[in-house]
Amino acid sequence: MSERSAAPGGLALVESLVNTLDLATGVDALDTAEGRARLGVREAELPRARELRESLRATLLVHAGRPPHRAVTPLGELFARAPLVVAVDDRDGSARLVPAGTGSLLSRVAAAVAEALVAGTWTRLKACEADTCHWAYYDRSPAGRRRWCSMQVCGARAKMRRYRAKEG
Repeated sequence: MSERSAAPGGLALVESLVNTLDLATGVDALDTAEGRARLGVREAELPRARELRESLRATLLVHAGRPPHRAVTPLGELFARAPLVVAVDDRDGSARLVPAGTGSLLSRVAAAVAEALVAGTWTRLKACEADTCHWAYYDRSPAGRRRWCSMQVCGARAKMRRYRAKEG
């Protein structure tokens, strides 16, 4: 639904995971082998991947200034189970958090969020405020106050509803 390019860095993984479920149609890409393969999710991990997706969506709604649409497991509680290690580059001494071991989806997402926190981009990843959408998008607006994934679709619908409410 978004009219912009993918989120930067590891946030593209977070955006992709949240956008595996189209709330308007109910289509869930995680229901297909191809959709799971794109994110490296095994079928046995589906319940945890879906739980993580909805916790991320709730947090992205908060980034957009909206309360979450339903109760979910707090993201911090999920990240507490994500095994991460500090990797240090011997050439320049830089350090970053990376998934430990084989890198579960949870660990890869936690590492992406940690990277985005350091870069100052985490709160720019938001969920569309339209109740039938909640699509994840990266807010590239100068002020960081974008509210919809697409001004041409969700934004236009919201403005038309407000206009009609004033007329009636």
